[in-house]
This record gives sequence, C-alpha cells and structure tokens, in this order.
Amino acid sequence: MAVGQGSRRGGYAVFLIPGVVAAVAVIVVPLVMTVYVSFTRWTGIGAPEWVGLANYRRLFADATFWASFGHILGLIVAMAVLPTLLGLVLAAVLFDYLAPVFGNRWASALRSGLYLPQVLPVAVTGIVWGWILHPSYGALNRILDSAGLGSLARNWLGDPAYALPSVMAVMVWVQLGYPVVMFMAGLQRVDPELAEAAALDGAGWWERFRRISVPLIRPELYVVLVTTTIAALKIFGQIFVLTRGGPSNATLVPSYFAYKNFFEKFNVGYGSAISTVLTVLIVALAILFLRLQDREQRAAGGRR
Repeated sequence: MAVGQGSRRGGYAVFLIPGVVAAVAVIVVPLVMTVYVSFTRWTGIGAPEWVGLANYRRLFADATFWASFGHILGLIVAMAVLPTLLGLVLAAVLFDYLAPVFGNRWASALRSGLYLPQVLPVAVTGIVWGWILHPSYGALNRILDSAGLGSLARNWLGDPAYALPSVMAVMVWVQLGYPVVMFMAGLQRVDPELAEAAALDGAGWWERFRRISVPLIRPELYVVLVTTTIAALKIFGQIFVLTRGGPSNATLVPSYFAYKNFFEKFNVGYGSAISTVLTVLIVALAILFLRLQDREQRAAGGRR
C-alpha cells in the first residue's frame, strides 16, 4: 500500500514540471540576471563592465531615488490604507444593511460594481481618467465650472502640487473594490449568533462591528494589506499611462525610475540596481506581514 501511494505521488509530481520550468524561466532566471547586471555598467549592447557596488553607492546617494520612495508612501496610503478602511465600512454596510433589506442580489451587484475597476485594463482606466482630469476639456473642471466653482479648477495631472494627490485619488477608486470583496467573504463566516448575543446585551452596530466582526476577519485584513502594499510598491501601469512620472518627477516611483534608466537612458546596470532594491524591499515586507500574521494566529490559538 505504501509503495502504491508513493508511486502515485511520484506520478502526480510529473504534472508540476511544466509549472516549475515556467517559474524558473520567467521568474528565477530574470531575477538572477537582474541582480548580476546591477553590479555592472551596461547599455544593453556589448559586454557588461563589472563595477561592483558602484551602482548601489550611486543609488543610495541619488535624491531622485529617495524622492520616488517618498511618492510610494503616498501611494501606499491610497492603495492600501484608505481602501482597507473604506472597504471595511462598505463591506459591513453591504452585508449588515443592504443585503438584509434589499436582498443579496442588490448587495452583490453593488459589490461587483465596486470591483469593476480591478478587472478593467490599466490603459482603459488611464485614458478615461486622463480625460476626466484634463485641464482644458476634462469632465471634472467642466463640472466645477457648471457648478460655479471654476476657481477650483486645476491642471490636475500637469501641476506638480496636484499631480500626486490626483493619482492617489484615482488609485483609491481602482483599489476600493478588492477589500470590499475580501471583507464581505470574511463576514460570511462570522457566526451571526455572536452579533445577536451582543445586541441583546445592548451593544450597538459599531460596537458589534469593532469588537466582533473586525477581529474575526483579521486573516482577510492581513491578506488585503499585504497584497495592496506590494501592489503600491511595484505600481507602474497607472503612472505610465497618466503622468509618466511627471511633471518634474512629482509622480516618479521606483518601478518607473527603473524603466526610465532601462529604456530611455540605456543605463541598464543602474536600472537593475533599482529593481533589485525594490525586489528585496517587497520580499522583506511580505515576510514581515506573514510573520506578524502567524504570531497573532498562534497567540489567538493559545488564548483559546
């Protein structure tokens, strides 16, 4: 029997080979090559010249690089913090109020509408928002003019003072549906008897939400925070379509900074150093989040 089970497992392992080969070819090999090239001076043509840590010394002294990470902090707020907080409230409202009153169909339709920006192509959302925020014929400025608030009209993506906040607002809209879907799925596994017992004890909706629902959906909270934070760190498409890092590097982020060095300045070694540092940071944050989640789960298990 044991031999038969072992042979079956070995047979199943064969089906993993294409996935492993693809992962090595698409992820591992390019990553190793990027790390190697980061220690060289290379234009993408000819043989790379080994320069050791020169690219990293230049990188950590580069004010533009540090400014791009400053912009990332704002995008983490827009893509992780705000969508998570708003998503918690919206998911609770949809689950606790709209679904019981209007039915699950309406709650599901609203949830799908909020999630729609996640599945739209980045180019489509970028073009639409570029039109909405255009300083001359954009819908936002036209609406402000029509409402008698023309003094509030701005060059939303062309003014360094407003470009990053405008991109942040767009990213809140893009990301909001994802935590709503995740948190509504988590709320479905919360025992309704807990909320009923708390209500009988006089707890209001906010107390039940804060003390019962939120603690019980912490696994979903960790997943949302990890994935949205990583998405913010490696954001590229929206920046490329909306602002291309401008104006005056006001929306420059590390991934687009690496792209500019790769394909516009042909400084492949320096661009690889930027990509390597960003990869290390993303992996470190993912490990940190996972360890915090594991520690909390163990503590919760010990309390039970």
